Amino acid sequence: MDDCRYAIEVENLTKIYGKGGSTVIALSGASIQVKPGELVAILGPSGSGKTTLLTSIGLINEPTHGRVVIDGTVVADEGWLPGIDLKRLRREKLGFIFQAHNLIPFLTARENVMIALEINQLSRGEAKARATELLGVLNLGHRMDNYPSSLSGGEAQRVAIARALANKPKVILADEPTAALDTENGKNVMILLKKLALENHSAILVVTHDHRMVDGFDRIFHVNDGHVNTES
Repeated sequence: MDDCRYAIEVENLTKIYGKGGSTVIALSGASIQVKPGELVAILGPSGSGKTTLLTSIGLINEPTHGRVVIDGTVVADEGWLPGIDLKRLRREKLGFIFQAHNLIPFLTARENVMIALEINQLSRGEAKARATELLGVLNLGHRMDNYPSSLSGGEAQRVAIARALANKPKVILADEPTAALDTENGKNVMILLKKLALENHSAILVVTHDHRMVDGFDRIFHVNDGHVNTES
C-alpha cells in the first residue's frame, strides 16, 4: 500500500529457540516502526538479537510471538499468517544487502543486477536497461561489464546495493553491510544508503555493531540480550 504510514511495523516480537531446559530467548517483545524514506540502525554487540530481528522482518525466520507488517500487509501474527506467499513478498517488497556482497563470480556487474530483475519476470531488454540505469546512478557505469574479481570491495558492495534496489522494494534490509570495508568506504556506503532512502522513498534498516557508521541516520534502536531499547 503506497499510502500506509509505516513500511515496517514490528510489535512485541519474540523469538524462542529450543525447548525445555535448552530454551534460548533470542528476542523478547521487540517493537519498532520505520517510515518510507527513513534510514534506521539496529545497533548492538554480536549475539544481541540484531540478526534474528532482521531475518524475522525479512520473512526468513518465523517469529514465535508478535506481529510483523510489511508495507501495510500483515505477514505474521503469532506466527506466519496462513495463505501469505512469503517468497512472492520477499521478491516484490524486500531488498537485501549482506556483509559479503555475494555476487555471482561468472556474471558481470550488470548481469548480477539483471538476474534479480529476470527472476521477477522482466524481459532481458528491460532488465538490462534497469541494471544499466542503476549502476550509472551508483557511479559504476564504467565498471558494469567487469566481473566481481576485478572490482574493489567498495565497488562490489555498490553492485550488491544496485541488485537490492533493482525491483524498487519498499523495504531494504542490510546486515552489517560495511563490515568488510575500510572506514572511508564504509561511511560512503552509509551516505549512499541515506541518499537512496530519500530518493526512492524506501525504508532502509541497517544492522551494525559499529557506532562509527551511524552518523546521519534518522533513528537508532539499541539491542541488548534480545531487548530493543528506546530509540535515539
